[in-house]
Amino acid sequence: MHEMDTWYFSPLPPEYKDCKKLYFCEYSLHFFKRRSQLMRHLSKCKLRHPPGDEIYRKDNVSMFEVDGRKEKQYCQNLCYLAKLFLDHKTLYYDVDLFLFYVLCETDARGAHIVGYFSKEKQSEDGYNLACILTLPCYQKKGYGKFLISFSYELSKLEGKVGTPERPLSDLGRVSYRSYWTRVLMPVLKEREGTISIKELSELTCIKPDDIIYTLQHLGLIQYQKGQHVLVAAAKLLDQHLREAGSWGLQVDPSKIIWTPYDATHEYASFKG
Repeated sequence: MHEMDTWYFSPLPPEYKDCKKLYFCEYSLHFFKRRSQLMRHLSKCKLRHPPGDEIYRKDNVSMFEVDGRKEKQYCQNLCYLAKLFLDHKTLYYDVDLFLFYVLCETDARGAHIVGYFSKEKQSEDGYNLACILTLPCYQKKGYGKFLISFSYELSKLEGKVGTPERPLSDLGRVSYRSYWTRVLMPVLKEREGTISIKELSELTCIKPDDIIYTLQHLGLIQYQKGQHVLVAAAKLLDQHLREAGSWGLQVDPSKIIWTPYDATHEYASFKG
């Protein structure tokens, strides 16, 4: 059991307005005003993992895909919880059109929520991530890097270029720029001859705009004779790679068992 200080306001139901402390069930994410209520709930709660499909497991790390339409209460509770630690994101009451990817540490007692990211089932803007959170008690362990990396592994399986929803927080911008750097630098090092932004995007599933932003930030694109030229000496690439930091907990793509969600019928009925 973890006790965490909250950072921001969350628009909880009115009856919780004056609560100084909330008690969450880590499996169902139901929340209560009193510990006795939580203990009563736990004695009846049969869930031992998020209510969705386990799509990844390696060692004690699991990822579950939870459908906002099928598990509305769980996903709304997850949003309430997340908003206590996120300043810049709008709370989505209408979770039906989102999928939630919940990261857990697993042991004999069950799957314990570490963090999550959400994504639209069908994004017109090509977003592969809407909201991301690692709970404070699990931060500084590389889980945030894992979640970003996982979102791109799903993009690869979809055969789509992905990008996070804007606006990014200051921390989000730094985290993504580090991820893009860690992915792009080895590709540039190994590539012989010229490579276009389009080719880089196809190889990595990173959106061209994000590639250009990253390379400009690193000073690797120069304007020469009326066109943009990539300047990428091996030593410079190695330096940027070191400065981007470690991968943290790495995703093993071979452990992902997942079929891309087909939201066509759902969106048609929603719009109709």
